[in-house]
Amino acid sequence: YANIQKMRENRTAPVDSMGCDKVNDQDVPPAVQRFQCLISLMLSSQTKDEINFAAMTRLREHGLTVQSLIDTSEEKIGQLIYPVGFWKTKAKYIKEVCQVLKDKYDCDIPRTVAELCKLKGVGPKMAHICMSSAWNEPSGIGVDTHVHRISGRLGWTQKECKTPEHTRVALESWLPRDLWVEVNWMLVGFGQEICRPVGPKCNECLNRFMCPTGQNWTPSPKKNPSPKKKPSPKKKVKE
Repeated sequence: YANIQKMRENRTAPVDSMGCDKVNDQDVPPAVQRFQCLISLMLSSQTKDEINFAAMTRLREHGLTVQSLIDTSEEKIGQLIYPVGFWKTKAKYIKEVCQVLKDKYDCDIPRTVAELCKLKGVGPKMAHICMSSAWNEPSGIGVDTHVHRISGRLGWTQKECKTPEHTRVALESWLPRDLWVEVNWMLVGFGQEICRPVGPKCNECLNRFMCPTGQNWTPSPKKNPSPKKKPSPKKKVKE
């Protein structure tokens, strides 16, 4: 764990400047900031931070409050958030969630994981990150694909942990509570830069000789450049 902290000291990964907690407007009321954090999390699934950040920037320029999105057509919201993953479904969910927030929460967001998970398009990972980022109340570890994958690679979880939710429960059983917020952004950035899903840079990892994947890592053979094709002789055209 300390080695990953060291590798993440410079905070140069996309999540460090464009993560879900970096996109809300600091000059708006707290309730609006919390709403913007929730929307960013809803957009983030199956979407790179760079694309999510750009979509959130467009939404903010359009007007990113509960009422402004209620007054915006689903088609327009789709245009603003495209090309985030599943943008059509997310545009629909955003419209539904905004109406719920207005009717039940006075344009704020729920304050418990259970209530957050009742919103369309919000799962446990989003809810736990929202609790820590929006409410400053850590409730659990937000486990996305990076956290799930890296925890398994390092042997931090058992083979039985086949889903992010299983991984969350396993990590919370031994990781000190004061690290529950840090571990998400730390492993996400680590996964973006070094412990990548395909072609991990094990040669740059301080855990290489402690990690089962790193121990079996071998550098990819360098491909020889393809020989240049000789240009075919031009055919003479009969006059």
